[in-house]
Amino acid sequence: YKDLIIHFSLNNLFQIDQDWAMLIVVVLVIPYTIYGGFRSVTYTDVIQAIIMIITLIVAPIAGLMYLADMPEGTVFAHNISDALAKSGESYSTMTGGAVLNESSALYGTLDGIFPNSLNVIKGLGSGIIIAGAFSWFFGYLGGQPQLTMRFMAIKDERNAKIARNIGVIWTIIAYTGALMVGWIGIAIFGPNGLEDQETVMPEVLTTVFHPVVSGILITGVLAAIISTANSLLILSATELSENVIKSGKSSIDSKKSLFQSRLVTAILSLVALLMAYFSPSDLIYAIVGYVWAGIGSTFSIVILLTLFWKRFHGIPALLTIIVGLTFTIFWIVSGFDEIITSRLLTFVVAGLTAIVSTYLIKKREHSES
Repeated sequence: YKDLIIHFSLNNLFQIDQDWAMLIVVVLVIPYTIYGGFRSVTYTDVIQAIIMIITLIVAPIAGLMYLADMPEGTVFAHNISDALAKSGESYSTMTGGAVLNESSALYGTLDGIFPNSLNVIKGLGSGIIIAGAFSWFFGYLGGQPQLTMRFMAIKDERNAKIARNIGVIWTIIAYTGALMVGWIGIAIFGPNGLEDQETVMPEVLTTVFHPVVSGILITGVLAAIISTANSLLILSATELSENVIKSGKSSIDSKKSLFQSRLVTAILSLVALLMAYFSPSDLIYAIVGYVWAGIGSTFSIVILLTLFWKRFHGIPALLTIIVGLTFTIFWIVSGFDEIITSRLLTFVVAGLTAIVSTYLIKKREHSES
């Protein structure tokens, strides 16, 4: 996440050198994560979620008012519908950017299967592209351990229902607001008005609001970044200290255990910082791809079937994990990921493995002694 987190945030927003930007993020995140652990991360997540949702509610409302008040010719369009219509089919149709490139590996594969069938090729290609973009969703069904950790911390069923309602409402508002900000960005700057489209949110905020107000609202972007960073850090440190270092130890002093956990968190922070400095950007992106498909899509199947299918048990779960991880590595290394994303196919393969192995392998009945 190095480029995504740093380059598109502190570096682009405030023209801070990328190396200094990474150090600033570390200085902000590490102290309270080490000292307060999961509790401090949870409380800061609440504050960050509030900041994000305020930004995503206020920005679209102010943006629409800004467009309506601007004189003719000063903006690309005065409302969202006109902006999308003027931007062309890639913005105004349901399949938008899902246009199959004739030089792509996917086009060549489909052309080999369906020769001289251009409409079939374009239709299937667009469908596969849309499914590939949607496949990020599969990782959120239980395959993101930093999110699963939050569910595990819920005290009882009553709080679980409250969390469910808040989560659904927050997500609807946040995603709607994010889409609106993007569309307003098109209306203000046009489809090609920004050199870097990833900066549309800060560009809209600094255009629509007074610098002081936009500065406060832009912290919503940084809040999202820090929320992800501290969650992954506390998760990695917990797994390493509790399940690896302390594994097999019958008892350990509580103070020593706390110190050990904090030390592991600090070491992991430094390792992550060094990797961000010295690892190539494409390596970081490749690792994220492996993790999202191999772990996200695979563990989502395991979590879903564990919760909703009583017949599913340990051996099929283990087989599903092994097959999912192995398939992901094979699919990406072989280059097939350029044709159909491994995030989609890993979810399908892991699901089939789980279902078939559950029917073939019977659950062992534990005899009462």
